[in-house]
Amino acid sequence: MKFWFVLLLLPLAAFAEEKQLLWGDTHLHTTFSSDAFANNNLLADPDTAYRYARGLPVIHPYHRARVQIETPLDFLVVSDHAEYLGVIRHLYFKGAEGVETGLVDKLKAGFVGWLLRRRVDAGRGSELFVSVLPEAGADPRAAAAEPLGSSMIPPLPTVEADTWRQITDAAERYNDPGNFTAMIGWEWSSIPGGANLHRVVVTDGDARSAQQYQPYGLDDSPYPEDLWRWLSETATATGDDFVAIPHNSNISKGFMFDDQTLRGEPVGAEWAEVRSYWEPVAEITQIKGDSETHPALSPADPFADFETYPYYIQRGTSEYLPKPGDYLRPALLRGLGLEAATGVNPFRLGFIGSTDSHTALPSAEERNFHGKLATDSIPENKNNRWDGGEGPTGWAMSASGLAAVWAESNTREDILSALRRREVYATTGPRIGVQLYAGWNLPVVAVDGADDWRAAAAAGVPMGGVLQAPGQPGLAPQILVQATRDPRGANLDRIQVIKGWIDAAGATHERIYDVAWSGGRSVECGQLPAVGNTVDVASGNWDNSIGEARLAALWQDPDFDPAQTAFYYVRVLEIPTPRHSLLDAIALAQEDAAGQPDTLQERAYTSPVWYSP
Repeated sequence: MKFWFVLLLLPLAAFAEEKQLLWGDTHLHTTFSSDAFANNNLLADPDTAYRYARGLPVIHPYHRARVQIETPLDFLVVSDHAEYLGVIRHLYFKGAEGVETGLVDKLKAGFVGWLLRRRVDAGRGSELFVSVLPEAGADPRAAAAEPLGSSMIPPLPTVEADTWRQITDAAERYNDPGNFTAMIGWEWSSIPGGANLHRVVVTDGDARSAQQYQPYGLDDSPYPEDLWRWLSETATATGDDFVAIPHNSNISKGFMFDDQTLRGEPVGAEWAEVRSYWEPVAEITQIKGDSETHPALSPADPFADFETYPYYIQRGTSEYLPKPGDYLRPALLRGLGLEAATGVNPFRLGFIGSTDSHTALPSAEERNFHGKLATDSIPENKNNRWDGGEGPTGWAMSASGLAAVWAESNTREDILSALRRREVYATTGPRIGVQLYAGWNLPVVAVDGADDWRAAAAAGVPMGGVLQAPGQPGLAPQILVQATRDPRGANLDRIQVIKGWIDAAGATHERIYDVAWSGGRSVECGQLPAVGNTVDVASGNWDNSIGEARLAALWQDPDFDPAQTAFYYVRVLEIPTPRHSLLDAIALAQEDAAGQPDTLQERAYTSPVWYSP
């Protein structure tokens, strides 16, 4: 067994070859999303979003204070919901004005506008949002097969087209290739029976190209296959590329990464090939919780119960039942089984994080978190539950996450290319720098070994890649990884390699290896002791007296079987720091924040590397 650690003092940029590490958010909503508007984001538009992301102070849409991001982003996707795009906002401010259809629709528009003004102005807009959600207990497959019911909201295609034009024009104004990238996108919001199957669609196209079409939404189809077909047709018509990014698989009721389609058909090779092409990455972390794994699915993982979010998007509540189709580690394992059966792995997924903020403010910083919804941006409101006192609170939300992209340049084309080849990773908010190569004969990296890293890049594959069988027998895969802490954040606790594989009988397995860690700890009874905790829960203060600023390892799989298909990804953990809910509780001079944990260990997840015999 070859196993050793190498501590490095080399900056990440020195071994990234010609790629640069870019930080961004691919999932942000503004006032043009119906649910954002109903929850008191009446004014924060794409201009607000881009100004905030670039580091400028802006006005918060709810409490009207001046707010500012701590560290600006390199890129941003404004991804408003395609369904009723801008319509709710229009009805609130203008009612039936501009409605070009018949008298009945004009009457509907006037009534809905009146109702919106009454409810939103009284702080009860969320009731309208909840009222249109699926009923708890509805069967997702049956719900998807049913036609959409009639709505009191009239169709306003002119309003939707004008809103899309405003969104895409704003992206063009703020796009500054090489300095800041404003990518064009939207959210397709399929949610049959309360099963979250949402995707964010991102394109490398410009405003002129995007204005040739209207975003594809749930009102077009609830089936992912139909979205992929539309993407294929639109890519051919425009010459642009697209990726669709699943998010919140953790609340999909098992359907996001199922072994059957939403139409109830078995996954076949053609379906798997199409899905793998259009969906190369998935969100593993965001405001509505973490989607890596769950303690019920990974009982041997002591870090599995992280930012768990047990609330479905529906009217009323039902018991949260974690299923393999809900989480990404089980999805990767399921993908190995489907590959063995069909020859194609539909779940060869890279990982990113993003916020899903509905405030137009991409805030993933724990001490500078503005909530998911504008209403939840002040501590006094964060203990208010949605859905008549049965749903989540603002404190149940996670101040997460960020998309980290290794790209040749800061442009739309290169960022989308990095997403497509999966050379990306996720963090839960901090700027934890991570680089990874996998291979068979990787070099030992010296402290000043820039040439060694170039050799590793040439000899191996980066995160997101596929490692082919070695040319000589007796070798086992190696992973060369380095992680550096956020310059403004906490030290690092450990680096872990998570391995999954499928055996000859078709059974899947997972194992976690601690491969580098801080301090003088030793593995005891197969477990590495906790790093410690410096957080003072009375004040929210903490320090970096424990942990390390940089950790690195060259690790070789001690349990490798060359006949078994496998994947490897890296998880990097910080030392404990205060959760945003603790900081709110301290500010409110109360004992706790509705049972939420006082501290958390922020983390990074790299995209996997796959081994194929």
